[in-house]
Amino acid sequence: MRIGVFGGTFDPPHVGHLILAAEALDQLGLERLLWVLTPDPPHKQEQAITSLEQRLVLVQAAIADNPRFELSRVEMDRPGPHYAIDTLRLLAAQFPGAELIYLIGGDSLRDLPTWHAPHELIDGVTALGVMRRPDDQVDLAGLEQALPGISTRVKWIDAPLLEISSHQIRQRIHRGQMYRYYLPDPVYQIICATGMYKDLSG
Repeated sequence: MRIGVFGGTFDPPHVGHLILAAEALDQLGLERLLWVLTPDPPHKQEQAITSLEQRLVLVQAAIADNPRFELSRVEMDRPGPHYAIDTLRLLAAQFPGAELIYLIGGDSLRDLPTWHAPHELIDGVTALGVMRRPDDQVDLAGLEQALPGISTRVKWIDAPLLEISSHQIRQRIHRGQMYRYYLPDPVYQIICATGMYKDLSG
């Protein structure tokens, strides 16, 4: 079984996330894709993040109509810090024999040598599914020198460039601007009903 691992804060999950996830399913031949909701990411300590409970409801609403999308509690059910290598080890134990494809952006690929235990991470995955933006500058030869074996693991995912970010959507909601079509309808309906993000500036 080929399983994709798609981690993030998803604050909120938007159509860009869904398109990238669907392209990963299709292009990498995945049988299922795990959405790994990160409770408290170390690289966002200075940002105000919506509560885990609220984000969980939004992710469940966003992925409910695709049977190959699945929420994983692998990071929610354990204390931090949540390093990718630990998450992958737990998933490998949860799905013995599965091929794990870890999905990251081109910027994360570039920064991978600075991650916790990057060599072990590369050894622990079948592939890295890299969602690259056209302006990403990735020196794969340089990465190979720092992390031998990485170039054989990288699988590029081609997807339409959508200049959409969760931060941008939060700002739009806070400012009273249009945001309807940036979100899957179930997520939009929940945000409208609850008034989420109206009082947030982050």
